[in-house]
Amino acid sequence: MSQFFEIHPENPQHRLINEAVAILERGGVIVYPTDSCYALGCHLGDKRAMERIRRIRRVGKDHHFTLVCKDLSEIANYARLDNDAFRLVRGLTPGPYTFILKATKDVPKRLQHPKRKTIGIRIPDNVIAQSLLEALGQPIMSSTLILPDTDLPMTDPYQIRVLLEHEVDLVIDGGFCDIEPTSVIDLTAGFPEVLRQGKGDLDWLDVH
Repeated sequence: MSQFFEIHPENPQHRLINEAVAILERGGVIVYPTDSCYALGCHLGDKRAMERIRRIRRVGKDHHFTLVCKDLSEIANYARLDNDAFRLVRGLTPGPYTFILKATKDVPKRLQHPKRKTIGIRIPDNVIAQSLLEALGQPIMSSTLILPDTDLPMTDPYQIRVLLEHEVDLVIDGGFCDIEPTSVIDLTAGFPEVLRQGKGDLDWLDVH
C-alpha cells in the first residue's frame, strides 16, 4: 500500500520532501504535482520503476517519457540545444511546456524514443516539484498521470490514492492540479512544431 504525504504547495515540508526523494532513490514510483497535471515519476536510472510506469499507463516502448529538470543547466546534460532552441526554452521556462529534443550520448537508449533518438524535457513552475528536484539532484523520469481508457489526467489526490494505492509507492497531495497537460513542442527540425496544444500559451507562434 502506498504512502500518502500532504505537502504544502507553497512551503513544502523539508522532512516529507526528503522522504519522497528517499523513496525515489530506493526504486519507488511516486505521484507528484506539477504546474499542469499530476505525474508519475521515478529515478531516471531505474529500469524496473520505469517499466512499472509503463504498466500503470499501459503504454508501449515508443511512449515518450519526460525528463523533468530543475533548470536549463541540467537540460544540457541530456539534450542538444542550438542557440535558437536555447533562447526559446529559456524564455518559456519554468512553465507548462514539454520540449522534444535530440538526446545526448549520455542518455541511456531505454530513455530515448526508440526510432527518433529524442527525449522530452521540461522545467515545471511548481514549488513541490522544484523542491523534489533540488533535493534529488537530478531529473525525475516522468509521465503524465492519465490512466488507461481515459482521456484526461487525474486531478484529485484522494481519488489517485484510492485507485493507485497498490500500484505506486507514494502519492503526494499538493492540492488539485489542472486537467490540461503541457503543450508539447518539437525542436528537432530547427523550428518549433507543436505536437500537442495544452496549458502553455502558444500565441508567440505564427502557426499552431
